[in-house]
Amino acid sequence: MGTDTHSTGQQPEQGTSAQVADVPAVWPVESSQERYRGPVFGLATDRVEMPDGVEGGTVVAARDYLLHPGAAAVLALDEQGRVLLQRQYRHAVRHKLWELPAGMLDVQEEPPVAAARRELVEEAGLRARTWHELPSILPSPGVTDEVVHLFLARGLSQVPEAENGFVRRHEEADLVAAWVPLEEAVGLVMQGRVRNGITMVGILAARTAAQDGFADLSEVSER
Repeated sequence: MGTDTHSTGQQPEQGTSAQVADVPAVWPVESSQERYRGPVFGLATDRVEMPDGVEGGTVVAARDYLLHPGAAAVLALDEQGRVLLQRQYRHAVRHKLWELPAGMLDVQEEPPVAAARRELVEEAGLRARTWHELPSILPSPGVTDEVVHLFLARGLSQVPEAENGFVRRHEEADLVAAWVPLEEAVGLVMQGRVRNGITMVGILAARTAAQDGFADLSEVSER
């Protein structure tokens, strides 16, 4: 909940569609404390100077958030126009979810596209000839600083088993894969049968990009 603008007579600032774009911004931070650091994420509390709803006034408020290294995800699209989905157990929500191949940026200085390529090999045993950027995602900006870099991978080929030394453990040992036509995947999203946010964005973005033959996407190297 934000400040009650009705009590002060304030109205939201008006803009036009041409002005709608996320921009970097940093409000003054009075203090910052890292409260927890685990193998996957940390937890911090910042005391941030914010408007208090009175003209020219400010107030300091505490904001907790998760510190996350970020992640890369891959929408792999084969020659038949099918999307690779993988079912994986997610303990926090007590569900097996259909997702895109993805993983954290947990290798120091590894570019996101390199992480995406690595995850595609490890999780799916696939390589891709061409890589394009899809929109990056802020999965839950009120809670975490995580950024997910999303890529479209095409021109797929199988990696020989002898070349993939990755050993699946824990949730990844129980992966189930399915190849779903892109239009059917859109239907799964709209019917609420696929609810992982990254997967939903990837499917809808790929479907939109496919309408002009992916001409508007930026190609990236495999490095």
